[in-house]
Formats: sequence, C-alpha cells, structure tokens
Amino acid sequence: MKVAVRTLCEFAARSGDLSHRYTPAPTAEEGMAGHRLVQSRRTLDYQAELLLEGECSGLLLSGRADGYLPYKHILEEIKTHRGDVARIGPAQRTLHWAQLKVYGALLCARDNLKSVTLRLVYFDIVNDKETRLQEQHDREGLWHHLEALCQRFRYWAEQEQHHRELRDSSLLSLSFPYAQFRQGQRQLAENVYKTVYTGKTLMLQAPTGIGKTLGVLYPALTAMPRKALDRLFFLTARNTGKQLAVDAARQLLRAQTEPLPLRIVELSAKDNACEHPTLACSGESCPLAKGFFDRLADARAEAVQSGVLDKASLRRIALGHDICPYFLAQEMARWCDVVIADVNQYFDQQAMLYSLTLQNDWQVVTLIDEAHNLINRARGMYSAELHQARLKQLKKQLPADLKKPLEQLQRKWRELIRSELEPPQPDAEEPAVAVDETFTLATPAAERTRPETNQRQRKGEDLGQIYLQQRPLLLDGALARLISAIIDYLTDHPADAVLQELLFECIGYQRLAETYGDHSVAGLSQEQKGKAVTGIHNLIPADFLAPRFITSHATVLFSATLAPAAYYRDLLGLPDNSLWLDTDSPFRAEQLQVRLVNRISTRYKDRQQSIRPMVARILQQYRQAPGNYLVYLSSFAYLNAVYDALKKEAGEIHLNRQQPGMSDSERQAFIDSFQEDRQQIGFAVLGGVFAEGIDLPGQRLIGVFVATLGLPPYDHYHELLQQRMQQRFERGYDYTYLYPGMQKVIQAAGRVIRTTEDTGVVELIDDRFVRAEVRQLLPGWWQPQRV
Repeated sequence: MKVAVRTLCEFAARSGDLSHRYTPAPTAEEGMAGHRLVQSRRTLDYQAELLLEGECSGLLLSGRADGYLPYKHILEEIKTHRGDVARIGPAQRTLHWAQLKVYGALLCARDNLKSVTLRLVYFDIVNDKETRLQEQHDREGLWHHLEALCQRFRYWAEQEQHHRELRDSSLLSLSFPYAQFRQGQRQLAENVYKTVYTGKTLMLQAPTGIGKTLGVLYPALTAMPRKALDRLFFLTARNTGKQLAVDAARQLLRAQTEPLPLRIVELSAKDNACEHPTLACSGESCPLAKGFFDRLADARAEAVQSGVLDKASLRRIALGHDICPYFLAQEMARWCDVVIADVNQYFDQQAMLYSLTLQNDWQVVTLIDEAHNLINRARGMYSAELHQARLKQLKKQLPADLKKPLEQLQRKWRELIRSELEPPQPDAEEPAVAVDETFTLATPAAERTRPETNQRQRKGEDLGQIYLQQRPLLLDGALARLISAIIDYLTDHPADAVLQELLFECIGYQRLAETYGDHSVAGLSQEQKGKAVTGIHNLIPADFLAPRFITSHATVLFSATLAPAAYYRDLLGLPDNSLWLDTDSPFRAEQLQVRLVNRISTRYKDRQQSIRPMVARILQQYRQAPGNYLVYLSSFAYLNAVYDALKKEAGEIHLNRQQPGMSDSERQAFIDSFQEDRQQIGFAVLGGVFAEGIDLPGQRLIGVFVATLGLPPYDHYHELLQQRMQQRFERGYDYTYLYPGMQKVIQAAGRVIRTTEDTGVVELIDDRFVRAEVRQLLPGWWQPQRV
C-alpha cells in the first residue's frame, strides 16, 4: 500500500493530549509561499521538493522533503508559523522531527549514506525569521525509527488497502435504489457521471423535486473505481442539505443485495458538536481532550465499522472512549470515502478537507448542493470584523499582561475614527460642508430609490457605515502586538476559551488584511461612541475559490437556480471551460399557473399605494381556490403592512407570519402550520429561511405570491459592489441586483410544485416582471401570462 510520509507520522507518531490553544497555523497558501521563500534563499546546488520513496515493512512510502544540500548531506524540513517559535509545543515538535527522520531514513537507503544531517527549519512568516534546529543521525538509527512507525501503521494500512479493494469492487456493480429514474433524473445522472469521468466542472441547473441529491451522489460513486478516486465531498450550505445527503447515502446502502463497504461521515460545526463549549480545546482544560491521542486508536477502529457516521453515531462512539466527538469526526474525514459537510470545510481559509486533499495528494470530487448560495457564503468566509465594544468589554476581564497592548489598539482605533469619521474643523472664513460620499450608478434613476448619503457627523452620533478607498493601516501594528501578547500569555498559562476566541478573530482579520485587494473593501462604522466596527468585506470570492476548484479532480455544482452561467462562473472563479446544463423538468406547464401582475409597483416609493391592490389580488385567488398560500415580501415592514391590511379586510381567514429572530422551534412550528386539512395565508420575507429549502408538497401549499423583484437595497455597499462588478466583469447592475434578486424569486416560487402530482399558482407582483430581460430568467417550463 502506498502511504504519504506525513500521513504515516500523523497516525503513528502522535500521543498524549489534544491541544488547539495558541498555535494558529498559516493558511495553506501562506505555508506554500513561506516554503518557496526559504528555498529561494539557499545555494544553487539546493534541491527543493526532493521526492523520496521507499519500502518498509510492506508499505510503499512516498513524500517530498522540503530541501536537500547534497554536498553537505543536509536534509531540511520547513515548517511555517506565526510569531514566537516558543509557542510550538513539544507534541508538535516531536511530530515534525518524526517526519524529518523518515525522510532521512529514505534518503540514506536511496543513496547508501552512512549518516545524514537533519535540519528542522521553523520560518516565521510574519517576521521573516528562520529558526534552525540541527541533528546528526546515522542510517541504522533512522531505519529503526522508520520501522517502528511502520509497524504501528502496517495493520491499519493493510486493513485500508483491503477496504479500498472491496469498496471499488462493490461500486462497480452499484445499484440504483429505485426501479427507474424520475423524469429528468437519468439525464442529470448521466451528465454527472460524464463530468466526473472526464474531470470537468459542471454547473447543473435542475428543478426541485427531480431527486438531485440521489441523482448526483449515485453516478459520482459509480465513477469512483473507474477513475481511481479517493474521496467524494458532498458539500452544502444548509443543515437540511446534509440530512438529505445522509438519507440518500443510507438509501443506497439499503438497496444493495450485498453489504456495501462504504464509509460515510457527516461533519458538524464545532458549536453543534462540542460537549464542553465553555472549555478550551486543551488537555489541561477539557477532559475529552486529555489523552485524546492515546484513546483515539480504539475509537477509530470502532468508527470504521459503522458505515454511516452521522452526528449521533460519532457522539456515541466518542463518548464511549472518552474523547471529543468533534475531533473524532475530523479524524474520520481522513479515512471515510464520502464526507458530507458544510461548504466551508473545503472553501474557507482554514478548510480541513482542502488541506487533507493537498497533504495526501487525493483525487477528490466535490459535489456542491444548493450551489447558488456559495457566492454569499464565500463572501462571508473571506470577510472579517473587529468590534471596538467587544475589546472594551474584554478589557475588564483580561490579565494585566494584556491590558497595555489592548489599550494601544484602542488608541489607534480612536485615531482611525477621528481621521475617517469625524468632521474636520472648518476654517474661520468658510462654513462646514457635509461630504457626499455616494457612488455613481449605471442604473437609471427611475429604477432605484436613493439611499441616504453617508456624511460625516458630530462626534458621538450614529455615523453609519462608510467604505474606504484604501484599507486603514493604522490598526496593523497595534493588532500584531496584541496577537503576539495573547500568544505569549497562552504559552505560559492555562488555556482560556475567551482568549482563544479573541485570538482567532484578530488573526482572521490580520490574514485578510495581508491579502487585501480589489476583491474586497474596507468598511468602518460607529453606532455610537466606543462602538466602532472595522471590517474587510469580500466582494469577489473568485480570487480565493479558484485554487480550490483547480485542486478538485471534478466538480458538480447543482441547484434549481444557476442561471446565467457566466454570473456563477465569474464570481466563483470556475474554470473557463466549465460546462452548464439545464436539466429537463419533470413538471408540466399545466401544473403551475404563472401570472405576471404588471399593474402594481412594489418599488419603495410605491409601496404604500401597492398595499390595497395587492390585498385584493390575494383575496381574489384565495376565495376562488381556498387553501394554503405564502406571500413573500421584501422586508418585515412591508410584510407587516400587507398582513395588517389583509387581516382588517378579511378577519375570518387564518393568517400566519414570519417574525424576526425566530428560534428553531418557532421556525418549525411555522412550517408545520401548513397542513393539508388547514387553510391559511402565511407571510414571509423573500430570501429568508422560508423562501428556500422547505418542502410543502401536495395541498400543504397551493400558491405563492411574490411581491418584489427581490433586488438588494440601493445602499452604499451595493453601489460600491456594482462599481466593482462593472470594473471586473462589465455587468455591474446585473451581477449586483438583477441576478441575485431573481434567484430569490425563483427559489420562493419553487415552493409550490414539489412532485409531479402537485398543482398550484404563482403570482409575480410587479410591473418589471414583464420586461424581456427579467422574463428570460424565469424557468423554461413556465408559461407565464400577464394579468
């Protein structure tokens, strides 16, 4: 069996406690850049990325040592870090030396060397500083060390090799769990198979109800043995999507005549999986981290026999061995064939699945469910904020060692506020003039509502959000000193969960600041004195995501709304040769009456006048065909106005409405209120939790009213976003307003027809729906009529 050197060492050379306290590692991109910088400074005979291979105890080992000086027989391993090298704990150093010793053993065997000098280089990417640790080792000692590691790993490796052979053999004859595909589902499955087989990227637009989850997962699994794929990553932006994937995987397992040796793991967010959320992830703080690696082997051995490792299964196994369920799931991601996770596990700055793919040179396929959400999710992944009030509050509970660097940061923050938010003192001869910082729009003035202009105001007042021409540099030095001080403190003191959280927030902001470019914008606001917020807001996630798509052998992005293709290709950074397919719908036009109500305007300035005619439209439809309906509006204020008017007009009709900040149980109660034996009209905000991802088949929902184009607000953020979209893609208005808005409209309308037996009505209320550029974005199987 072929094994990566790093994988061997991480399996066989770790012991003791789990510790995630004060060692925030550089990102994968930062680490690679740091390696290249160190390598570039070596002599001309230096051999970078030296491939070393060999066999030991039946294992075929392979890896790349970071560098080798052949004339001096010095073999190097470079580890990048941030700040003081003293923070790298003994467990990490032991692991690093183990890896370097394996490379030394392979080099001595290859070149028949009697000894070799091993140099462990720690490179601080912040301060551009090398720390070199050097030892001389003989060939015999290195080989004994390698044999010991291989003996620990050999049984596991043989088991893994056997599992891989059984898995691939079984997948060659994988059966679909139903006698036949749904209409359109076969076409979908065939195109997914071709995409995975040829290593392409596919944007797949398919209507809800076609069975996308199973229709994508099944062909991807059948392609695995034929293309020697290592892993499938099923990624989704919603927990409901993960549950659908888990259910589909179980369907596939149950449908086989012979047991299918397929390992599937569901990854949960740490907040949802942590047993002790107030404790730091350290052996001295959390009992489930104490001795974690000493007990991991038994838990891992049980887990690989469990088939589908969902959240409940992982928790049961982990607690049975007194280890952390969250980190057991992270470990099992290394050994499972299918990983079901949130999109951030592959796409964010510290994405574990992406790091594992690079480390193990895996051939992976990424299947991205509800892919239309990835743009906004990725913007969030590559954005960060610092809150002045939070730091001020923490100051009261911080140790004395940290108060001085925090005060320095607060002073710099006040200086930033004075320079950017507070008004300059007027000359004696001239009155103070408010500064208009609005941006130019390409959209005709008649099509938008003007936002309030961002103006400098008196000290202490609500100064709103402004966007700066350049990233503010004033905070950089003080922020770096605070980070360093927290790290130094945590090096010598017990783990502290509050400090850990503050540290990671600061480092997250610092990292984005280091990569700042035209893909992002810096923002600054002050709700009131002492409550300033500074942030880096990503606008174009493509610059960060593109390497992730290149790394994947094949990618399938699927959703009911993935049009136009260019919009998603540009903003996600998909390869230029990405394919786009609109799958045939299983639904018939006669199932859905689509009406374009073009004599009502829902523009902001017209909303008061729109309420009465809108109520009339809703009542006319309800009284003609009583049942369950949903009305989607652009804001809670608009929603409440229409709700109140309808209640006054027809108090006998049962009404229900979404409320801001509903709990999970309240949300579920709202969904459950739509039953076949009831009749009601519900109200929800377009783009909110009830506008997509909910399933109300049959008589649970027979009609939807969408009373808005769903356009984002014409505020300063979106005006600036439009400018960047125009500069980069020459589609400013479409990419900022029209396409995101219509995506919400189609998702909401898609709540009506969920099965081939459903019938219903959709009314799109606004005169702009009849425009050609808007109508062409509606699903092809619709036959909309003006009314």
